[in-house]
Amino acid sequence: MDKDKLIESQINKLEEKFKNSGQDLSSYLDGLLYQRYLTYWDYIHLDTLLSIQVPRTHFPDEEIFIMYHQITELFFKLILHEQKQVVDDKSQHVDFFIEKLNRINSYYTALISSFSIMIKGMEREQFLRYRMALLPASGFQSAQYRMIEIYATPLENLVHHTEREQFSDAHTIEELYEHIYWKKGATDLKTGEKTLTLKQFEYRYTPRLIRIAKQVKNTTIYQKYLGLPDKDKSNPTLVEALKKLDVNANVNWPLMHMGSAYRYLAKENKAVDATGGTNWRDYLPPSFQRIIFFPNLYSENELDSWGKQWVDHMFNPAKKEKE
Repeated sequence: MDKDKLIESQINKLEEKFKNSGQDLSSYLDGLLYQRYLTYWDYIHLDTLLSIQVPRTHFPDEEIFIMYHQITELFFKLILHEQKQVVDDKSQHVDFFIEKLNRINSYYTALISSFSIMIKGMEREQFLRYRMALLPASGFQSAQYRMIEIYATPLENLVHHTEREQFSDAHTIEELYEHIYWKKGATDLKTGEKTLTLKQFEYRYTPRLIRIAKQVKNTTIYQKYLGLPDKDKSNPTLVEALKKLDVNANVNWPLMHMGSAYRYLAKENKAVDATGGTNWRDYLPPSFQRIIFFPNLYSENELDSWGKQWVDHMFNPAKKEKE
């Protein structure tokens, strides 16, 4: 096809497209005539992106702290982007399921491998000073992280493990949400009352999180998996991808935070309070929280030893010496 015929064919296709939408192609062509050429910096809003790091102190490393958390939230958005496609998918095609899980795991791999920026990439003394200007803000307040959990598994699996046996899907979303595990991580270390960090978070995000939990009540990733035909549920590639997601989200990622917390907040066996007063020693260890998105994929022994590598890592002197 020569160039003129190709252009004519494309115009005809465009005319048909806009006609089907009740639109006038000529008006859109006029707009195209006057439209500026797109640039890379305009397309990704580069100037805006580079302008949103606003430190509250004069310490240089605070900017690293801000940027890394912003990068983390962008990766969380990518994870949610894939989760929503799995939840909304009506085909129940196992290859689609696996593809999305692999993407999610690749995002977690990038997050986990990059966390050395937080563990080793800032001066401890700078951090301990500028962090006081951040109160009561805390990474605990990441709503996207909570959304990832809610999209992954039914809410009863996110109830604090000390109360989990008391709850089931027969309880309302509101009842389950009130006993969700991470609330215990934001109680005042001295009084046992909710911290301001938690109060702020609940005021802003509780309605939204409950709404999402209701929307995915029967269509979380775990439930989508359970709804697959038996031959697909036993697909080894799918099972491996699900288990990898579980370990990435509920063991490896919290372990990275434990490493950062011990680097900056633990000194001579005396812990420094986290920003917002969150009790990070009890909140972060995966073996303490025992959050497992897909529990029926594991043996009883695997469930009982969930996250125990954290204990080995932190309390096995010989192992730490080698590292």
